[in-house]
Amino acid sequence: MIYAEVIGDPIGHSKSPAIHGFWLKALGISAEYRAVHVTPEELPAYFESRRADPEWRGCNITIPHKQAALQLAEDRGGLRDTIGAVNTVIRDGETLIGTNTDAGGFYAPIAGLELEGAHAVVIGAGGAARAILFALSKLGIGRVTVMNRNVLKAAALLSSFGLKGDAVPLGSPLPPAGLVVNASALGMAGQPPLVIDLSPLPEDALVYDIVYAPLETDLLAQARARELDTVDGLDMLVGQAALAFELFFGAEPPRDRDEELRAILTS
Repeated sequence: MIYAEVIGDPIGHSKSPAIHGFWLKALGISAEYRAVHVTPEELPAYFESRRADPEWRGCNITIPHKQAALQLAEDRGGLRDTIGAVNTVIRDGETLIGTNTDAGGFYAPIAGLELEGAHAVVIGAGGAARAILFALSKLGIGRVTVMNRNVLKAAALLSSFGLKGDAVPLGSPLPPAGLVVNASALGMAGQPPLVIDLSPLPEDALVYDIVYAPLETDLLAQARARELDTVDGLDMLVGQAALAFELFFGAEPPRDRDEELRAILTS
């Protein structure tokens, strides 16, 4: 039976098997989607073993492998010079091809917003942050503040995407930005909390947290207490999964059943 997977370290929190499993069942496709715990040391051997298995259609990639996997797959889309990370690997014969559906998944929930010239804050500077900064660079964002433990890394990211803005340490006061995105693992179950004060944000600001375990993060709870607009991690997760599903299984997922899927994922 053909199958695809999601890999990461840790991986127990992943909702990807439930998402892809729901779509496979809905479409009557005979295939499986599995979660596999892969440590950084095991990553090269994982890809070599899957390369030899013709039933394997590919994998989604989560923390902490998004940048390392770029060195282990063919880069036909020029990701090294753009996003600098992969979150999906697919097979073409015995060739492994890296791609990234995070940027599209991030963009989908905010596609109707007018962000040209706006000020955005992005928390984190890892693989997900790279995809988000890439998306923001295409939206004509005016200014970006990147908050990260390593300020030099954050500044280098801004420069690599040609974005105007600044890099500041975690814990710095927020500017009065129109968009705040948590692109880090802070606030995720088992990870340190994200300590931040949203009071400097204007009333029309949007707060977007890519963390989905828990779905109601402290960041989103604080934003909702202020009656700010919010986007939770399931929106991006389902959006990027839909793009990957079509690559793995050659069929469009039934997005008209998103409400039913969300109910399953939050039960």
